[in-house]
Amino acid sequence: MNIQNSRFLNKTNEINEYFLPKLEFNYDYFGDFLSNQAMEIHHTKHHQTYINNLNNAIAKHKEWSKYSVEELLANLNNIPEDIRTAVKNHGGGHANHCLYWTILDKNKTLAKSQLKHAIEKDFGSLENCEEKLINSAISLFGSGWTWLCVDKNKNLLIENTQNQDSPLSKGFVPILTIDVWEHAYYLNYQNKRADFVKLLMSHLNWQKIESRYIDALSL
Repeated sequence: MNIQNSRFLNKTNEINEYFLPKLEFNYDYFGDFLSNQAMEIHHTKHHQTYINNLNNAIAKHKEWSKYSVEELLANLNNIPEDIRTAVKNHGGGHANHCLYWTILDKNKTLAKSQLKHAIEKDFGSLENCEEKLINSAISLFGSGWTWLCVDKNKNLLIENTQNQDSPLSKGFVPILTIDVWEHAYYLNYQNKRADFVKLLMSHLNWQKIESRYIDALSL
């Protein structure tokens, strides 16, 4: 069986369970942008539920637990049919949130040269890229995610996915994501998704996003 390799989260080398990652910040880190309550519920309730359901699915085919969640998502067609939908939904929920937590920061951090040049090549400027991300996230109908990805030709693209679908399943490598499920923002913004998404642009750590970009180029 040919399993495409991925190097973005904790890869297990033996039968194990997937686990909730420890955040690099406290739940009150973002102040007025995202409240303590919103962050804690999002992390310990919503994200944890995806992990619990993923572990329950993988327990039925323990030979798959040695793979990282990204490898599972990149190889959905090889996953046993009776757990494939669960891996897609709950594995996606786990991987998507893991990426999301790592690119947030209290203040915006600018990209360095390599990603900056790539963004300028593919979008004209960082401002244009951010505007396209905002418009994509606002226009996405229902629950889902907006992504900045690296495609198979190493170009950048903006992609929307529904529910907990992952760009990894399409052969893209995600380096930035915006969570537009209501549980990500409703306690602070109610139905005003646009307000949340626009403010999120001021809380992206572009240096961490660039690190993911550089990793993606080496795959």
